[in-house]
Amino acid sequence: MPFPFAPDQYQSQLAAKEAILTELLADWTRPALSVCASQPSHYRMRAEFRIWHDGARSYYAMFDPKNPTVPLEVTEFPVASKLLNRLMDEVMAGVMSDPELRHKLFQVNFLTTQSGDALITLIYHRQLAEDWLERGNHWQSVWGFPVIGRARKQRHVLSRDFVTEQLSIAGQSYDFHQYESSFTQPNAGVCEQMVSWAVAQTLGSQQGDLMEMYCGNGNFSIPLSHNFRLALGTEISRTAVKSAQENISLNRRDNLKIARMASEDLSKAWVKNEPSRRFNEFDMASYDFDTVLVDPPRAGLDEDTISLIQRFRRIVYVSCNPESMVANIAALQGDYRMTACALFDQFPYTHHMEAGVILERC
Repeated sequence: MPFPFAPDQYQSQLAAKEAILTELLADWTRPALSVCASQPSHYRMRAEFRIWHDGARSYYAMFDPKNPTVPLEVTEFPVASKLLNRLMDEVMAGVMSDPELRHKLFQVNFLTTQSGDALITLIYHRQLAEDWLERGNHWQSVWGFPVIGRARKQRHVLSRDFVTEQLSIAGQSYDFHQYESSFTQPNAGVCEQMVSWAVAQTLGSQQGDLMEMYCGNGNFSIPLSHNFRLALGTEISRTAVKSAQENISLNRRDNLKIARMASEDLSKAWVKNEPSRRFNEFDMASYDFDTVLVDPPRAGLDEDTISLIQRFRRIVYVSCNPESMVANIAALQGDYRMTACALFDQFPYTHHMEAGVILERC
């Protein structure tokens, strides 16, 4: 298949990642590395496939970066959830039987959940008219899950544009709305372990408050808010902020608020006292921040944000790029000690890995 998948080698590839992360953290005195393994198959909750048309036949396709012009047919995707694999077959059967559904179909995106929900997005290189809406509604009924049709400057949501995921974190169940085209953790099982680890590392913090930057849909901050008096999350994406606010309500967390602002803007407003209307909307004097959680993009933190996080006694740093994380925290040695570290195998059979560290002021 056009994707790395070798379940018989899972433990050896995990051990190799553990060795790499151990070496990256070699400059720190630290406790033993916690390793959170993935299921060896059916762990991925979302996937995107190009649709390749070859005469009377169409099929799912992926591409090798080394030869990006040659489509590689995908008939099954064992790294993805069983529900996603089932829907791959059902959707392709519909595409092949319905000319309106098939015509200039360019891509199909699947978003599934552990709790049995799913969302199907069909993307076209043509405008979608009434005929497509009629057929889309028909197939939505047949497949049993909501369908979205996309084309240039068009987005038809036939019923809803989100799934509801249920995650078990630190012995409690949480519900999360996850929206189409919004970031979600791809490996739900490892996500549960990752957030549970962060919850365990911050127990007994009810006298202080939490700030989370890059909070997304509240994946970390909602469970973590149980450990703190108050919590504030910051996020720049409108869709993620909407989702986070809905998830706060779903999980009845009244001590958590979300501010829509970038970490860079927060740093400028708080550290450099630059004017910010959104920053001023929150009564920052009412917070007694003790802990900050950052889960930045692969590039890591900018210099202003690195300065900002040094205002906190405890730093929870989760990263999809351990190299940028290690570079960011290098300047904190001497002022902070590492009290916990973990490897989260979000992306089996690839070189990518997720890591987390807890730093506490000496």
